[in-house]
Amino acid sequence: MEGTKLGTNVDSADGEVRAYELVLRYIEAGILEGRYGNGTLLPPERDLAALLRVGRPAVREAIRVLSAQGLIAASTGRGGGTRIVAAQDDALGRILRLHLAIAGQGIHDLTETRIALEKVSVAAAARSATEADIAELDEVLAAMAEDDQIESFNSLDTEFHVLIARAGSNSLVADLTVAIREAVKDPIREASYEMGDWQEFRLGLIEQHQGIRDAIAERDVDQAVNLTERHIRGAFHALTGVSDD
Repeated sequence: MEGTKLGTNVDSADGEVRAYELVLRYIEAGILEGRYGNGTLLPPERDLAALLRVGRPAVREAIRVLSAQGLIAASTGRGGGTRIVAAQDDALGRILRLHLAIAGQGIHDLTETRIALEKVSVAAAARSATEADIAELDEVLAAMAEDDQIESFNSLDTEFHVLIARAGSNSLVADLTVAIREAVKDPIREASYEMGDWQEFRLGLIEQHQGIRDAIAERDVDQAVNLTERHIRGAFHALTGVSDD
C-alpha cells in the first residue's frame, strides 16, 4: 500500500473504491470509534478533502448520502456547519420502507418485528414509568378521544406507542417504532379509508390503549405485555382482513 493515495481507487473485497466512498468510510469509522458523537461538528469540506486527498465534489457526495440517511444535518450562519445527528425517524422509516419493498417483505413481517419490539418497551415502561410519563399518555388518549379524522388519529396512535418506548428509557425502540409506522403508513391509511366501520375500530383502539396505559400505571408487566401483543395483532387483522398466524 506504500505510495497509495487515499483519493485514488484502491482494491477492496468489492473491487474498486470510489472517492466519495472513502469519505463515507472515514466518517463512519469516526462514529463507530467514538470520535464523532451526536452533535459533533465535522471538519470543513476543504479540510476533509485535503485530509483524505480527494476532490471536494467527493466530499459533497458523501455528505449528501449521509444526509439522506439522517445521520448528519447542515446549518448556516454563526456556529453552523455539518454535524452528526441521531438517526431521524422519518429518514429511518423511508430507508426501512424501501428495503422492505426491494426484499419483497410485507406488513406481516413488520408486524411481527413490531410486536417483539413493543413487548420489550411496554415491559420496561411498566417497571419504570414516572407520573409524568403517565400524564403524557393520558394527554394523548384524551386527544384521541376527540379526534375522529383518520390521518391525525393515526399520528396520535403512533405518538402513544412512542411515548411508551420513551417511558421505558429506550430511545432506539422509540425511533424504530416510528420507523415501522412510517414504513406501513400508506397501507394503514388506505385500509382505514376502506373500512366500513372505521369509527368503531377507532373506539376499540382507544379502549385498548387505555387498558395498556392502566397496566403500565399499575406496574403490571405481564398484563401490559399481553395487552400490547393482543392490540397489535388485533389491529393487523382488522386492517388486513387476514390472520397473523
